Amino acid sequence: MGNKNKTISFRVNEDAFEALQDIAAERDISLSAVFRDYVDLLVDHDGQVAVVPEDDLETKTGGRDDGDGEKSFPPTVEVPKRFIREHERLELEADHLREQLDEYKAYVNDLQDRLEEEEDEVLLLDELDDDDDRYQLR
Repeated sequence: MGNKNKTISFRVNEDAFEALQDIAAERDISLSAVFRDYVDLLVDHDGQVAVVPEDDLETKTGGRDDGDGEKSFPPTVEVPKRFIREHERLELEADHLREQLDEYKAYVNDLQDRLEEEEDEVLLLDELDDDDDRYQLR
């Protein structure tokens, strides 16, 4: 069995949501990445994660070296610009494909409705395209 990604969904109040967006903006990552990082941290430490002020944090592991031997928190990773551009391109393509899927679903639903209304008649695809300009076979 492969390692498949699963989706987790939950609700937060508006103030918490805005605070999470600020955290994501500070770290220059997506809001989803904030949650993935937290879940990974929680799983890695068997649910034993404590939230402490940054001033009280001892940076023993992770992070990058600031030159004086101490490591910064949170740990950072350099990501090439081409990777970010490719990720954004794929997100746009996924949005486009979702829109197309919604259009096709609406078209299929319309065809099913017409079929139910006209049970004894034969529906020709050419005539359907002429009747309704909203849907076109590609």
